[in-house]
Amino acid sequence: MAQFSWRKAALVAAVVPMMALSACSSSGGKPADSGNAGGAGQAASTPRMKVALITHAAAGDTFWDIVRKGAEEASSKDNVELLYTSDPEAGRQAQLVQQAIDQKVDGIAVTLATPDALKDVLKKATDAGIPIVSLNAGESVSAQLGAFTHFGSNEKLAGEAVGTRLASQNVQHPVCVIQQQGHVGLEARCAGVKAKVPGTEILYVDGKDMTAVQSTATAKLQAAKDADVIIGLGAPITLTLLKSVTDAGSSAKVASFDLNADLAQKIVDGSVIFTVDQQPWLQGYMSIDSLWQAKRGGFKLGGGQPVLTGPTIVDKSNASDVLKFAQQGVR
Repeated sequence: MAQFSWRKAALVAAVVPMMALSACSSSGGKPADSGNAGGAGQAASTPRMKVALITHAAAGDTFWDIVRKGAEEASSKDNVELLYTSDPEAGRQAQLVQQAIDQKVDGIAVTLATPDALKDVLKKATDAGIPIVSLNAGESVSAQLGAFTHFGSNEKLAGEAVGTRLASQNVQHPVCVIQQQGHVGLEARCAGVKAKVPGTEILYVDGKDMTAVQSTATAKLQAAKDADVIIGLGAPITLTLLKSVTDAGSSAKVASFDLNADLAQKIVDGSVIFTVDQQPWLQGYMSIDSLWQAKRGGFKLGGGQPVLTGPTIVDKSNASDVLKFAQQGVR
């Protein structure tokens, strides 16, 4: 399987024995689980603990179903009661963190898409002695906000990986579509692309309204006749951009970040040229398991540094292999 290998990427494989192979923004409408799903075999004999997983997910993005599936499997193995909540609005996500503190949870796993909105409430969590890990977004500020480690992709490296590949294909004018303005991870992705392809243009859309995403991207492609690639930063966004390319009569190719089964199939079919997978199942699994490890033996994964779960390139050469795992909901 072709992929980019970065610092500490091997750490994930080292600390997750016997895990199956396992991309930003939602619960996908799935109800919260208490941590009894997904795992097989005997649960840990350690005392029951309660962990809150709090994300910036908005409705409709299958990415977060994959994160939760990993978290649920770890919860089942580790005898953890998992409390999953999410809200894309930064202030409300902060309120969810406060609720977890009030519930006296044994650990908090949190996404840091809008870190400034969460710094005060996370300080309350650390003051209360609640261990914190971050995942998915906010790698560069994770330690400052009290997390002992972070699980996710280095988004700037991921963007640069995309830019390098596009540059090698003589792409000159990509359009990078950001579905949530101000999201530090998404902004870093497009900045990484632009660092390698200076002609990159940023297009902001409302990721909560796919009809608006489609119409905005269609209008852009109709106006920007020189756009040679349009890049989605999440699988549902990218699948919508495919419609925009058709509607606009554009010759632009489509590239992506993140993954689900539908997108993997589009890569197999050749409709999408590649995606960069950050392996969200691992992010969910490792976030919960690391909090259990901290309580079990005072273990702190990562040595004070982020643990990278990506970037991993999925293209025509390996998409068929990845597809079977995506259909199982772990890629």
